[in-house]
Amino acid sequence: MNFETSEITLQVAQTARDFAQQHIKPYVMDWDESQTFPVDVFKQMGQLGLMGVLVPEEYGGAGLSYFEYKAVIEEIAKVDGSIGLSVAAHNSLCTGHIMAFGNEEQKRKYLPKLATAEWIGAWGLTEPNTGSDAGNMKTTAVRDGDNWVINGTKNWITHGKSGDVAVVVCRTGEPRAKNNATAFIVERGTPGFSAGKKENKLGMRASETAEMIFENCVIPDANRLGEVGDGFKQAMKILDGGRISIASLSLGIAKGAYEAALKYSQERHQFDKPISSFQGIAFKLADMATEIQAAELLTLEACDLKIRGKEMTKVAAMAKYYASEVAVKSANDAVQIFGGYGYTKDFPVEKHYRDAKLCTIGEGTSEIQKLVISREVLK
Repeated sequence: MNFETSEITLQVAQTARDFAQQHIKPYVMDWDESQTFPVDVFKQMGQLGLMGVLVPEEYGGAGLSYFEYKAVIEEIAKVDGSIGLSVAAHNSLCTGHIMAFGNEEQKRKYLPKLATAEWIGAWGLTEPNTGSDAGNMKTTAVRDGDNWVINGTKNWITHGKSGDVAVVVCRTGEPRAKNNATAFIVERGTPGFSAGKKENKLGMRASETAEMIFENCVIPDANRLGEVGDGFKQAMKILDGGRISIASLSLGIAKGAYEAALKYSQERHQFDKPISSFQGIAFKLADMATEIQAAELLTLEACDLKIRGKEMTKVAAMAKYYASEVAVKSANDAVQIFGGYGYTKDFPVEKHYRDAKLCTIGEGTSEIQKLVISREVLK
């Protein structure tokens, strides 16, 4: 693997960095306090190609690689993890699923609108009683001639209320039976498709998380993604790429916390010297820098394997697991370095602290990542 960052990756990172500083940073705490999902900001990012990073140019996307995608998520998450989370969910889950498993007609219909953020995307797998146990989902799709009738509720869905189109995985066979799920595209405004409760969260508060409710929602068979029964297999493939998303998100949060702590430690004086000169603080910074570097290398390896079409389940799970835990630890250490100020909303590290925890839960908990990794190493 070549560790040298390409010129295009550097340029894309700079674009995302500049946008975050100008259009996100001034409003971070306002959005956080009010739990505002700033749709207009995502439309602006769509015009820059940041909402269709991986989508080929022929479908209106930027046609870039996972290296650029990692850079985009990371740079935005340094400033606001919740905006980074929404960019990641839109790109890798909804858009990524249609890009990977849609037929040509579906790609031409949906990808251009998603790549420009004319439409915001949602992705529905999780349910109130089935998180990691997705094979036992209750949301069903029953065939009725050339249509399907969907009933059930999905929750913890990013953009579950504001998303214009959703990819929804439904059970089309018996519970726990093999190949018992199928994925469908459902547009907002389809009768029987509505939004439910919006979650009031600890962190990631500007990223909308809500229920999607289906009550006798009828969609045409033309909206089915791939073959009947392939939904769960498709979801697992999408989550492989999604782990790169969360690893990149975690890296951004970790770096944001670390950079703030580093700067503060050099400016804050106690006993007539900067607190960075004290070993208790310096060693924290050393640990943060080392762990972030290690997480970055794992994430880059996962990107490289994904780009080359190689098996990447184990490395992606390792990257997601390690980077998310590093984000939590780095944010915690940053608050400690800031001391009492770190516990206030006047400084950025308390928000990094709240946002980081989601990274160890979303798109497969740390425990599920360990399960995936252990299965891979024990093969």
